[in-house]
Order: sequence, then C-alpha cells, then structure tokens
Amino acid sequence: MESAAFLEGLLSIPSPSGREDAVADSLVRQMGAMGFQAWRDEAGNALGVVGNPAAERTILLLGHMDTVAGDIPVHWERDRLYGRGAVDAKGPLAAFVLAAARVAPELSDARILVVGAVEEEAHSRGAHHLKESLPVPWCVLIGEPSGWQGITLSYKGALSVEYRLTLPNRHAAGQGATPAEEAVAFWNRLSAYVGEVNGGEGQRFDTLDASLRAIQTLNDGLQSQVEMAIDVRLPPGSDPQALQCQMRSWVNGARLSFPYQEPPYLGEKNTPPVRSLLRAIREAGGAPRFKVKTGTSDMNVVGAVWDCPMVAYGPGDSALDHSPDEHIEIGEFERGIEVLSRALALLARG
Repeated sequence: MESAAFLEGLLSIPSPSGREDAVADSLVRQMGAMGFQAWRDEAGNALGVVGNPAAERTILLLGHMDTVAGDIPVHWERDRLYGRGAVDAKGPLAAFVLAAARVAPELSDARILVVGAVEEEAHSRGAHHLKESLPVPWCVLIGEPSGWQGITLSYKGALSVEYRLTLPNRHAAGQGATPAEEAVAFWNRLSAYVGEVNGGEGQRFDTLDASLRAIQTLNDGLQSQVEMAIDVRLPPGSDPQALQCQMRSWVNGARLSFPYQEPPYLGEKNTPPVRSLLRAIREAGGAPRFKVKTGTSDMNVVGAVWDCPMVAYGPGDSALDHSPDEHIEIGEFERGIEVLSRALALLARG
C-alpha cells in the first residue's frame, strides 16, 4: 500500500489553482527521495527526471497538481480513497511518478521527465510556460483520468465569453428591457444558434456546446448591471473567430470579451505511446478502448505547439471530475501504475 499512501499524502495537501506551493514542494522532496533529479521552475511547476541525462529521447509525463475549489475530507471507504484531486488529477500524477520510479533502472537509452503543472484548472499557466521553455519531447503522456483501460486521443477546444451590460435605472413599470432581460435574450440567442449548428443533436465530440457558468446582477440605485460568464466548447473544424463575430452582432450595447481560448487537439492512433499503452493494457488483462473528451486539458496547450506524438492516460473515472463525490478505487489506481510501468518500459526500449 505504499503507492496508496503516496497518493493519500498528495490529496492531504490542499492545492486549488494558484495555491500549489505546498504540494509542489512536497512533490519535489518525495521525487528526490525516489531518485529523481527534482526541482521547481519559474512558473512553479514541479519537475523530476530519471534515466540517462544524455539520451536523445525524452518521454514527458505531464500531469497537474492543482484542483478545483471544494474541500473533500481525505478518507477511506473500504477500497475507495476520497479527496479533492483523487481523479482530477493527482491520481494520474501520482501514477506517473510511481511508474517512472519503477522503470528508472531500465532507462539506458531514454529519460523520463515528470511534471506536476500549476493552474491547469485556471487556463494552464504551467503548461503555457512549459511549451515555451522546454525542448520538444520525443513523446508526451498527459495525466488525466481515462480509466486504466482507456486511452484518450483528443480534446475539444474552449472559448470563454464574458458579457457585461450597464444601463441607467428605471422604474419596474417603465418601458424597455432591463440588463438582466437583455442578457437572457443574448443567452437564448446563443443557445438557439448552437442548436441550429448541431442540427438538434445532443452533446458529442463533433458538436458546438455552450454552457452558462454564472450570471449576476448589481444595482447601486443609479445604474443596473448584469454580468454573465459563458463557456463554449469547440469541436474540430470550428471557426472561433466567426463565432465571436456572430456573438458580437447580438450584444445590443453590451460589452463582450473573450479572455481565453484553446484550440481542439486531434491525436493519432498509430504512434509509439498509443501502441505501447495498447500492449500494456492487454498484458495487464484489460480490453483497451479509445476515448475523446468534450473538455480540455494541457494537451490543448502543448499540442498546439509541439509536433510530437501525444496521448492522455490515467487511472480514475472522469465522471467524478469536480464532483463532491470525487474518489478513486485503489485497485484502479494500482492497475494504472502497472499499465504505465509496462508502457514506459516499452517506450524506453524504442
């Protein structure tokens, strides 16, 4: 149960986005004790490397240390370990560290770089730093929950939208729409447009999706204001610039901004990391399956810049991401470590 204790220790250190220092320092210390050369970079990411430092092939295991907000007391219920980050994504990150340490003696012709990135849940500041500061790796595994038998190839893109409208106060019996009514009309227009683009289809990897994340009204007695935050998920082939122009045509005096955008990422099946994971899952007794995700990850960030094979893998049920019931089954976690160890050994041999 040493592996479970390692994960439990990570979960016991709260690390919402922007507050990762304590868990990063602990991770660097523990990787150092396992034989990694470990340090933190200028962005605050925790890095650890094992293997041949002169090797031409670098296998990058990119996980993230931060979590969304929300305290879930760390505890066990039979074979389930509960805690914020158990699946998203300290579970996959812990599996990366433990698997890399396990195969370190076999790394004569390769090296493995494990990264616990900061702020993946808040626009991926750590990954944006890595894509500018690291040489392009030979291949990349992204630490996100896929289930121990799953291999995630692709992620949708994302576009964040902020809407703000301020108008002079008027009596409730007066004429004209209130800021809140204008905001609702904008949201309804966007929802109808999404439905038209998708031909009435429900959410899939190839659909355009929009979700209203927050809306609030403010009133100081003289002016009334509404603010709205919308998240749009972009399928492959979408045109975010055209979508922004379309939304601007509906604002009716409101201020519209787009503070964050990431492109979709489409991975390939016939690459060294995919082939290694397929074989490793089968050797561990599993039936591998490919997945695509409607969310985003650090794969969207580095995949837009690095021209190298890339895939996402990690133990855990992604349906539990961000939920108040977040937990991981320890058997699932151990299987994930086993699969990663087998896959990394295959990759290290070329």
